[in-house]
Amino acid sequence: MNTLRKEKVLVAGLGASGEAAARLLIRLGAAVHVIDGADYPRLRSVAEELRSLGATVELGVSVPPETTFDFAVVSPGISLNSSMLSPLGSRKIRVIGELELGYQYARCLNISITGTNGKTTTTELVDRLLSRSGRRTIAAGNIGTPICDVVEQSREIDFLTLEVSSFQLETTEYFRPAVAVLLNITPDHLDRYVSMNDYVRAKSRLFQNQQPFDWAVIQSEALAQLRSLNLPVPSKIITFSANNRKADLYLDRGLLISRLRDWTGPLLDMDRCELEGPHNAENLMAALAVGRVLRVSLPQMAEALCSYRPAPHRCEKLGEFNGVRFVNDSKATNLDAVHKALLAVPSGRAGKPNVFLIAGGRDKGLPFHDVGPVLARRVKHAFLLGEAREKIRAAWSLFTPCSVVDSLLEAVSNAVKSAATGDIVLLSPGCSSFDMFQNYQHRGDVFRQAVETVKTELYGGAESARTTASRRTAKNCPSPKISTRGNLKKSPTTNNLSYRH
Repeated sequence: MNTLRKEKVLVAGLGASGEAAARLLIRLGAAVHVIDGADYPRLRSVAEELRSLGATVELGVSVPPETTFDFAVVSPGISLNSSMLSPLGSRKIRVIGELELGYQYARCLNISITGTNGKTTTTELVDRLLSRSGRRTIAAGNIGTPICDVVEQSREIDFLTLEVSSFQLETTEYFRPAVAVLLNITPDHLDRYVSMNDYVRAKSRLFQNQQPFDWAVIQSEALAQLRSLNLPVPSKIITFSANNRKADLYLDRGLLISRLRDWTGPLLDMDRCELEGPHNAENLMAALAVGRVLRVSLPQMAEALCSYRPAPHRCEKLGEFNGVRFVNDSKATNLDAVHKALLAVPSGRAGKPNVFLIAGGRDKGLPFHDVGPVLARRVKHAFLLGEAREKIRAAWSLFTPCSVVDSLLEAVSNAVKSAATGDIVLLSPGCSSFDMFQNYQHRGDVFRQAVETVKTELYGGAESARTTASRRTAKNCPSPKISTRGNLKKSPTTNNLSYRH
């Protein structure tokens, strides 16, 4: 690898991606200066480790030092307009993200996947598809492992399979995927972007450096959004859609069908898969298109995709007790995800509402009234918690009865007391988790424990024979404490500036 000896580099944000960037820069020989606005025990421990490697680390600071730097590497959670970064622009200091840094030193091609919803599932599907077909790959990026942590391994593999977010794409420079996947673009992060168009432009940066011989796999509706803003896609394009039968890959009554030349006809029957719903049909179509581009055989793809089990917190079935089902969709941090979750769960008898929806959290500037029609059709009652609960109640009370609660335990308990056989208690928040929880995983774990607590209290621990609670997930998760009144204390990790989104 090229070294960075004598170069002075600022790293802003000491979350997972900031730490990975700092360690890579140190290995490359740079003089590294790290800053973070937070100061708590875990960060102090990381800071001490980096200091032992030769880095300078400052915690609890909100502005960059006056030192002259050759360039800066920023964690994705920090806005370029923040007090920590805006002074760098006025000082003409080049700013890139951890994704860009890792890309510049990686030694293999990458397949990169973005979109408002479905990124993690599709990244896991593509990673699985490639691995099962004998291709060497590592899943990294927004999925959990920073790209800077796997740079040295990239010499030994065929592809990096990367989940990338709009925040990461904001600070790319030369980043170029050989295969770029755009799943969908729906309103999200409007607390960070001035307008929806700005959010679309951030997503479009996935394609900005592609060449005519690269590939773009794009949901047809998302492609229309790009074209409406005159945002170019210079590579070869394959489209897919669960709603547009004119797309190259489309959904028809549970069948995924191709109209691509030399690859026409049914590809996969959704009934064979663990994944359900039109949104997951699009995730599967995107993975199939990537496999087609990389010349993976259809039988190999079908085996890999049909045997994939969805990750926790994504319409995760927690079980059925006394005829009431519990579903953990904590990963739903925007309204499009809530809408898809409501359509994915089984409907009530004669199409009547049968969902007790638990929602709320930190507001991301989203138009909550947009999901009103689906609430009216599917939701019996909404239980709202967190910072945005009053705003949500004002928007949703015209469409479904709403109650404000102080904790997930209170929401689950109240829902169960009102539920009847065939009803569903669904956690699908539509908001960020950072007002009450460490992250969406923590929120989902608290919900899971609340379900177990209520089940024990009301049913004495007896379960329906059809219980499908995921024991393996619970074993791997520490038991979080449940607040029975008032909000959970805000975790110090809410200041981690490289959070996943």
